[in-house]
Parts: sequence; structure tokens; C-alpha cells
Amino acid sequence: MRPLLRLLSLPGYLFACGVGLVWGFLWSTGEVQRRSGLVVFTGMPTWTFGRGGSCVGTCYLTAHNVSDAVLEHEAVHKRQWQTYGMLFPFLYGLAGRDPLRNRFEIEAGLEKGGYL
Repeated sequence: MRPLLRLLSLPGYLFACGVGLVWGFLWSTGEVQRRSGLVVFTGMPTWTFGRGGSCVGTCYLTAHNVSDAVLEHEAVHKRQWQTYGMLFPFLYGLAGRDPLRNRFEIEAGLEKGGYL
């Protein structure tokens, strides 16, 4: 079932990647890097992302939160985008704002994400 879900989610994932790339190139004032399978945009104004940073498709948007552990955490979110496509933001919202109870944050690793 998962390969079929990924195939159905591919257009939404690609759309999210496009949105993340446009948003990142529009607002990033720092270095743009390719790390941990992500396009990492730094120097983002804090109002352009949530918490310490946000993953949108293959893009990680942040001011400066780019430790190896955080990027491993965000790479899991990228795989979640690949699995669920544009359903991911809705499923994430339904899972709740509390990262300690949000199944997507738990799967990505609470400690690596800086939540513990």
C-alpha cells in the first residue's frame, strides 16, 4: 500500500518542493546548502517559518538551526512529505501542536528535533 500512497502523493510532494524553493529563495539571506538530502535555506526571517525551522517538501527553512541532529530530524519530515504529499500539513495539524504528542515529531525524533 505504501508504494501506491507514495505514487499518489508525488504531485503534492513536488508542489510542496516548489513552494519551499520559491519561499526559500525569496526570503533567505544566508547560505543555501544541500545537506542530508535537503535544500537548506538559512538566514530566513523568523516569521517565515515555524518553531526553529520548517520543512516544506525537500526544503528546510530556518534562521540558523542547522545542526546535524536537526537536519536528520528534518530529513524524516521530508520522507513524510514524500509519503503523504499535500495531505501532510493536514495530518500534521490533526496530530496536534504539542510536539511531545505529535506522531510525526515523535517519528522524526524528539531529541534530534530539540524537543527534549
